Amino acid sequence: MATHEHRLLRHPLRLRHLQVLRTQPLTPHMRRIVVGGPELDGFVSAGPDDHVKLFFPNPEGAFVLPTMTEHGPVYPADALPSPARDYTPRHYNAEAQELTLDFVLHGDGPACRWAAQADPGDALVVGGPRGSFVAADDFDAYVLIGDETALPAIGRWLETLPANAEVDALIEIPGYADRQALDCDAALRITWLERNGVDARSSQLLEGALRDFDPPEGDAFYWIACESARARMMRKFVEGHLGVPKEWIRATGYWKAGGDQDE
Repeated sequence: MATHEHRLLRHPLRLRHLQVLRTQPLTPHMRRIVVGGPELDGFVSAGPDDHVKLFFPNPEGAFVLPTMTEHGPVYPADALPSPARDYTPRHYNAEAQELTLDFVLHGDGPACRWAAQADPGDALVVGGPRGSFVAADDFDAYVLIGDETALPAIGRWLETLPANAEVDALIEIPGYADRQALDCDAALRITWLERNGVDARSSQLLEGALRDFDPPEGDAFYWIACESARARMMRKFVEGHLGVPKEWIRATGYWKAGGDQDE
């Protein structure tokens, strides 16, 4: 009998000073940036939805970084802190010491501005991940639900799920050109949901697709990542209307309507 035991792993927290090695446009709204350097030695990312903290130059072009204390990060009082945002590591090549990050280009936050202009040789500071969530690999099926900000994590999920599982992915994107080729050894069904000009803050495409979704047979794990309020509502729907145990659901807000959407 399957036990569906998830694992939570903790990692030493360390800030790594890295450089941009190369960039690549993936779609009209996503740019891939590969960073690297010897400080990646010992980097660990064990979960597909891990988050690292990226630190960008402050408006003066300097890196002003926190000191990590038992009470949390503490910044120097006499300097403008470096903006920081959470991102999912898309891929890590330990042998080459390369970390791949995919940036959604929307809004005008510090991460988007940096990613749109980044060139080889530019500096970036990466912290974490502090921990990893490793989902049980003995579910009959996995259901992945997210918007374009979740695509890096969805890509990792698809590459790591067991080949004998069934996988459904409901993915909301700006338009047809934002579809990506995604590798998966499992039996995969992808539903692309294209906003085609509808504001991401008011879209209900994922919610509609979830209401019409025919749940898979057997035990299924649901992973949800998108705008924060939408993720909460879909979690409630999966638990309340589909009757899925809360331990089989992981829902995360990747950005908030009204913010800079920097994720």
